[in-house]
Amino acid sequence: MPVNSAGKTSEIIGEAKIERDEWGIAHVSGKTDADAVYGMIYAQAEDDFPRIERNYLVSLGRLAEAEGPGAVWQDLRQRLWIDPETLKADYAKSPAWLRKLMDAWAAGLNAYLADHPEVKPKVLTRFEPWMALSFTEGSIGGDIERVPLSQIEAFYGSRKVAMTDDELGRRLKEPQGSNGIAIAPSRTAGGHALLLINPHTSFYFRAEQQVTSGEGLNAYGAATWGQFFIYQGFNQNAGWMHTTTGADRVDEFAETVVQQPGQAPAYKVGDAVKPFQTRIVTLSVRQSDGTMAQRSFTTWASEHGPVVREEGGKWIAYGLMNRPVPALQQSFLRTKTSDLKSFLKVAALQANSSNNTLFADARGEIAYLHPQFIPIRDNSLDWRKPVDGSNPAARWQGIHSFASLPNVLSPANGWVFNVNNAPWTAAGPDSPKAADFPRYMDEAGQNARDAHARAVLGDKRDFTLESLMAAAYDPALPAFDRLLPALFAAHAAAPDARREGPIALLQGWDHKWALSSTATSLAVGYAEALWARVATMDDGDEESLWERMNNRITDAQRLAALDDAVNRLVSDFGSWQVQWGALNRYQRNDGAIKQSFDDARPSTPIPFASGNWGSLASFGASRFPGTKRMYGTSGNSFVAVVEFGPKVRARAVSIGGTSADPASPHFADQVGRYASGDLRPVWFYPEDLKGHVVSTKVLKRMR
Repeated sequence: MPVNSAGKTSEIIGEAKIERDEWGIAHVSGKTDADAVYGMIYAQAEDDFPRIERNYLVSLGRLAEAEGPGAVWQDLRQRLWIDPETLKADYAKSPAWLRKLMDAWAAGLNAYLADHPEVKPKVLTRFEPWMALSFTEGSIGGDIERVPLSQIEAFYGSRKVAMTDDELGRRLKEPQGSNGIAIAPSRTAGGHALLLINPHTSFYFRAEQQVTSGEGLNAYGAATWGQFFIYQGFNQNAGWMHTTTGADRVDEFAETVVQQPGQAPAYKVGDAVKPFQTRIVTLSVRQSDGTMAQRSFTTWASEHGPVVREEGGKWIAYGLMNRPVPALQQSFLRTKTSDLKSFLKVAALQANSSNNTLFADARGEIAYLHPQFIPIRDNSLDWRKPVDGSNPAARWQGIHSFASLPNVLSPANGWVFNVNNAPWTAAGPDSPKAADFPRYMDEAGQNARDAHARAVLGDKRDFTLESLMAAAYDPALPAFDRLLPALFAAHAAAPDARREGPIALLQGWDHKWALSSTATSLAVGYAEALWARVATMDDGDEESLWERMNNRITDAQRLAALDDAVNRLVSDFGSWQVQWGALNRYQRNDGAIKQSFDDARPSTPIPFASGNWGSLASFGASRFPGTKRMYGTSGNSFVAVVEFGPKVRARAVSIGGTSADPASPHFADQVGRYASGDLRPVWFYPEDLKGHVVSTKVLKRMR
């Protein structure tokens, strides 16, 4: 038998096979789920270990060990909820089957590092199984990230720190969310359910993989780097797509602080005075000379949650879901479900707080599911603002039952969708009614992609895999159906010869993106200039920035915004008539997590536009220091369409490719298909994959 580094005899306890197709996609198989997890995470590490490590440095609250003092407040925020000792205890109490998967996950990463001594981790030279519990759902930006870092620094650093424009929502950025559509057999040409899987994330956020075991696992789709479950994808019987929810699932509680002589600070709840819970959090921080220093903080928490800031003399506690074991169970088990009934059984774990779900299966069932972790609250209170923590009525009163959520199960209209909007349009006339639910079931309202999705779905009754793919790339930008008429009226009321050309261009535009369209460039510039004006409005009004753009702008501001857009294009390109493809680009120069951009280097024109303006095919681009062109960093990342017939049929694309290594042939081999919306066939079944295997690796799992 082999002998390990500690001098002890090792034995082979399993085996995983990694077959890579012509696109570099890993198809991983093993006898057991643990074998498959071992191979799955090993393959991820081959493709992009730095992203895996960074995700766990973030989730464990250890980023400052790599990046220094600038990451201290992010680490402290994470550690208000994530305590390594608690996670170790949670691991020990986890179901045996889940411990086996966590063990295999850690072993796979450690085996990769042992096999690749040239890879130098920044911090995590060895992974422990319990670490998997720090990062249990695959969405981009967990609930913790909604807590402003500036105010963590202000409170725990004992100084005043202004909130940033990002924290205040004043900077235009691509919505972090997704598109999901499920279509029932009654609306498809082939009589089979269809599913659109279209996450909108920062680029290179997930790996595309297939993971199969002899224990019933056979999942294909997108796995967030470092996690051992397919987060958005499908198996041979069912598919699931998560979209960031607008439901209010986190709350702030304004605690009345009681200072008693000789005693630690306390807080009031009704007539009771309760001591704040305290915990010492010690962080290691890399210094400029490479050494480590330590910083310790006394953290505070009430029964409502950790204290994250101070406002008006009150300490603000933050309540959110923190259920790592059920969350990891739910994330993995859903990948093995076979129909809606089994999917709902897994959802009963109630450990999904941040995502809506679109579902379809081979039985023809479709569904929209609201997040399963929604606290029950007094609906008379305004939960959009900090509630009075001393009011006993402000306590959470349990978790909403499935029946009390605005779900939609196999509606008569034949389709469901969500594009990060309110659920009140999810199934057309068969949608839930807002009046039947507490106000906190949604904070997002509607957006421009909502109108677009309803338009492409409409009354169409002959959807195919290919026409659903075309719908996902429909070029309409419906935001401008509302934004432009008011501009035209403003110009008519105060005509100016200097604006005649730009106005005429926009009036003749069909409100669709296209590489050759000069109107798209001008319209997007105009919308961005409008956004800059409404973003500074801070008068306590509850309207979203989107609604302010339509309702709160004066005619003078509209005309000035058009002037800004014209002047910017002339300044950068010498003309206000610039083709969209010359302006809107994709560029990846290296494998760095934080990208840099250069107009002088090669880039690819991208036809689609920001989801802010209603583009279903979302491409969030902006200018960067030294650039005149706009470069995309988020939006469409992984796109798949799936048909659940007697055999699953699917097509997919991942932006760029599967590898973060610029020397790899799979660093940029999918860009052309991504830009054109020409998704490639998915090799789901062994007989289909057989003719496309480029490399095979067999891993021995040791103990």
